[in-house]
This record gives sequence, C-alpha cells and structure tokens, in this order.
Amino acid sequence: MSVHTDFRPRRRILVVSNETARGDELHDAVLAQAGRAGSPARVLVVAPALNSRLRHWLSDDAAARRAAIARVHDCVTRLARDGIPAEGTIGDPDPLQAIEDALGSFPADSLVIATHPEGQSHWLARNLVERADERFDLPITHVVVDATRSARAAIAA
Repeated sequence: MSVHTDFRPRRRILVVSNETARGDELHDAVLAQAGRAGSPARVLVVAPALNSRLRHWLSDDAAARRAAIARVHDCVTRLARDGIPAEGTIGDPDPLQAIEDALGSFPADSLVIATHPEGQSHWLARNLVERADERFDLPITHVVVDATRSARAAIAA
C-alpha cells in the first residue's frame, strides 16, 4: 500500500473585499495567485460589514452583516468550485482593522484588496491600499472590480 502525502507548506491568501466580492476580476486574481509556483493555497475572504452612518450610530448592523455574509458566501462558493480551499468571515467595518483582526488568526503570505474603480471607491478615497502597505509587511495585490461593466456584460449575454 502506498500513501502519498503533500508536505509542501500551504500559501495563505487574505482577501478583503466589500461589494466587489462577486466580481470576475477578483475571482480571476485569486485564482492566479493560488495557482502560482504550483504550491497549494488557502484563502480567507473577509468582508467588512459596511453600514450607513445612521445605522452605525443607531447600532443597527443586522442588514449590513446579512449583506456581507451573502457576498462572502458567494465568493467562497465560487472559489471552492474552482478547487481553491476558501473560508470566509465578516470583518470590522474599518477595512484596516478587519485586515489586522484576520491576520491574528490567519497568518497570510499575501493580501488581496478589491475595490471599486477610482471615483467610485470610498476605500481608494481613504487611501486604503497605501495605508495597508505601510501597516502590514505583506505583498499586496490591488484588484479593481468594475461592477457597472460586469452588470452591462451580464445584460448583454
């Protein structure tokens, strides 16, 4: 009897995404990173529970959490269908804090941050990618997901 065990260390990819979690651009970028160098990879998808200021002030985050759960579920399910072991979680509304919290239990080798395009992204307006680069000692891939373009393509198909 022969037993084959793969002892190669698993690379860990941390993905932080908001409404962009369902985007083709993000999915393709994660697949590309997971397939690099032929080493197995694990993925953790974190979606901050984004809320309006009023709902945040009223401590009403139930709708924001439900929406984030649905986005994470869709992203993780799609990655799993393509053979990428992935888990998902809801993160702090502050994406930098969400990254820090995730790194406490998931020591990632790389970070993928998905945003909307310039002019449509609150995260880019707040310099999230640059601030994450300064704060965390990880290679960062910034993926721009154009939901408007994706929606037009889906309608055309």
